[in-house]
Amino acid sequence: MTANVSRREFGAAIATLGAAPRPKRPNLVFVFSDQQSYDMLGSSGNRQIQTPELDAFAREAVRFRHCVANAPLCTPYRGILLSGQHPLRNGAIENDIRMLPGGGKYFGEVLREAGYRTGYIGKWHLYGGNRVRPIPAGEHRYGFDGTFLSNNCTVVFDERRSYYWDETGQRRLYGDWEPYAQTRQAEAFLDQQGEEPFALFLSWHPPHNWTPPNPPPKSPEEQYGAPEEMLALYDAESLRVRGNCEDTPSHRRVYRGHMAMCTSLDRAFGQLMKKLTARGLDRDTIVVYTSDHGDTLLSHGLRHNKMRPEAESIRVPLLVRYPGYLRPRTSDLIVGTLDLMPTLLGLMGLPVPETCQGSDLAGAVREGRDNAVASAPLFLLNLDWRGVYTRRYTYAFDTYRPGGDALYREAYFRHPEHLRWNCLYDRERDPWELRNRYGDPSAARVQKRLHEQATEWMRRLGDPGVSYDAVLRASMTAEDLALRKTGKYFAQRSGILRGQPAALLGAGS
Repeated sequence: MTANVSRREFGAAIATLGAAPRPKRPNLVFVFSDQQSYDMLGSSGNRQIQTPELDAFAREAVRFRHCVANAPLCTPYRGILLSGQHPLRNGAIENDIRMLPGGGKYFGEVLREAGYRTGYIGKWHLYGGNRVRPIPAGEHRYGFDGTFLSNNCTVVFDERRSYYWDETGQRRLYGDWEPYAQTRQAEAFLDQQGEEPFALFLSWHPPHNWTPPNPPPKSPEEQYGAPEEMLALYDAESLRVRGNCEDTPSHRRVYRGHMAMCTSLDRAFGQLMKKLTARGLDRDTIVVYTSDHGDTLLSHGLRHNKMRPEAESIRVPLLVRYPGYLRPRTSDLIVGTLDLMPTLLGLMGLPVPETCQGSDLAGAVREGRDNAVASAPLFLLNLDWRGVYTRRYTYAFDTYRPGGDALYREAYFRHPEHLRWNCLYDRERDPWELRNRYGDPSAARVQKRLHEQATEWMRRLGDPGVSYDAVLRASMTAEDLALRKTGKYFAQRSGILRGQPAALLGAGS
């Protein structure tokens, strides 16, 4: 559990470290993409991808080699990021389920109460149910009461169709590649900056696979596209796919589109950093770049591109720059999604709510204590698997319990490989995770130790490990449960839960 850190205690701790003077209340710019794996940056060692702006930024930042998405799916990640809580606590248990109100304890609410001017621009995906509607002002913006410009969630990024809802609830077309237009909105936010500190969250949807202008897509590569000038930077024929992906012309075209989208984000990030510098805000601002989860990009022969325990799904970039306070370096500290809110609040000298279930790692980051964390929990409730990530191993196991209503599991994943969660990978000896050692007698001791770590994380997080069907029956409204049985569940559900799943399951509150 995370301990609260008072401003006075935090300031005293920094003084003893001999740190350079820091602003009393630093600004925060938190930029995150959607579905960008750790290896999709030049600074991570990828010599094919073109990300010069982020690579230059990485040289000025702490570059984390072990940032993992505790739950590699869009809505659960966003819920954890903005609440500091496990999905059984915050309610964001799967895509298009509405996160429960925070009661003043969520990230944006803490910032607001500390006097920060808040802004949120881009993908939201926390207002469950029908995606095509604006997010009303109030408790379901979770403290982002300032600038709020979002389309909730779409999978259209081109200049003709991409849009957002303005503050009057009107739908406005961007008229540009979505990340470019959203970055201009972020620049406008910075241009309006006064004397008060600010916190800006910029959530880009690429390089997520998307719906091209002429649907329906006929092949995987049609779901990975980018502006023509970005695509022109890559030759699909000469690209190399990952070592765990079948090398085919179609797969290389997928990589081309994905990398081109990453390059477009790089260009947008550079533009944002230029604005921050031009406004004289760069020295007093913590800037973060990360992603919600990765993209398997057809690795391991998988048709689905996330929600897996493999590294391509869970391991993401994390770059944190704080001039004069954090020394640029490469860090082996393990950081999970649960740790982001308390750690950033710690770096900002703000109190960490007791409701946060991650750790405030600000001291470990500052002091270079990369062994401060031994492991991070992994879980995906809606697919019934749990696990643990260490610097060397990835372990996951299936928690599904047969019996009762298994409609979710059977209907959503129709391909057998999507239901195989049991895995044990030694990434030190097998970096491409080609050898699954789950159940291997020679790895029995390692598996036992990792299983104990995983179940201990479940205990600490209040996760009883019940099947997802039991979670839904306990927490869903009667309306949504009825829709679920008609086969129209995914399209028409309200996305509103009856209450906190953990409490309804009797696992605590």
